[in-house]
Amino acid sequence: MTLDDCNAFCAALPATTHVVQWGGSDVWKVGGKVFVIASVEDNQFRVSFKVTPVGFEILRDHPDCIPAPYLASRGMTWIQARGATQMSDDELRDHLRGSYDLIAVALPKKLKRELGLMA
Repeated sequence: MTLDDCNAFCAALPATTHVVQWGGSDVWKVGGKVFVIASVEDNQFRVSFKVTPVGFEILRDHPDCIPAPYLASRGMTWIQARGATQMSDDELRDHLRGSYDLIAVALPKKLKRELGLMA
């Protein structure tokens, strides 16, 4: 996956917004809450995303992943995939969608309704 692929995927999710912040990172939000932080550093694509506590335990030992800098050190269950060689693009897209879902489901009902995220 490339940064452009990641941005296109996140842009296609319902009610997302995009800003560039924190030293030039592409930051994707739903309802004002961050679900993906992506960048290229040292010619390597890096993407951080929220996971469940079980997902964190599994992915922190994955060869392409580390606990997300800054976020995981503050007790949050965020993972950073770096230069994925053993994780397929489909797997990474699944994790990005999972992060979106974790954030979206926790939004207040009124906001979900305003964003068109309620069934």
